[in-house]
Amino acid sequence: MLRRLQLDPAEIEFSAIRAQGAGGQNVNKVSNAVHLRFDVRASSLPDDVKERLLKRADQRITTEGVVVIKAQQHRSLEMNRADALQRLTQMVHAAAHVPRLRRATKPTHASKLRRLQGKTQRGQVKAGRAKPGSE
Repeated sequence: MLRRLQLDPAEIEFSAIRAQGAGGQNVNKVSNAVHLRFDVRASSLPDDVKERLLKRADQRITTEGVVVIKAQQHRSLEMNRADALQRLTQMVHAAAHVPRLRRATKPTHASKLRRLQGKTQRGQVKAGRAKPGSE
């Protein structure tokens, strides 16, 4: 079941920072990269979504349960802000997906027989490679 979740803009904190890397004087003068911070534990998300989000092995989630996303791909602050928000939304929607439970099953009798038959056949092929009289 996939439900539509809305993120409350009041729970998302943006801060403008200077971007790294090449870009000439623009990089040194203008703060157009964005740090997005979202506290998962204090958010209004459903508890099961919070739990799955915090269990993810993602380096963007701190030990305190805060998602930190750095966006610096674009030259404008607005585009970087939209990019960071989109990435957060994708993370939350991925956590909202409930994985199906896997039920353990046993192999059928026929599949066991086919497996053993294949092993016997392979053994005969290998035995046929032996040098004559080396028994």
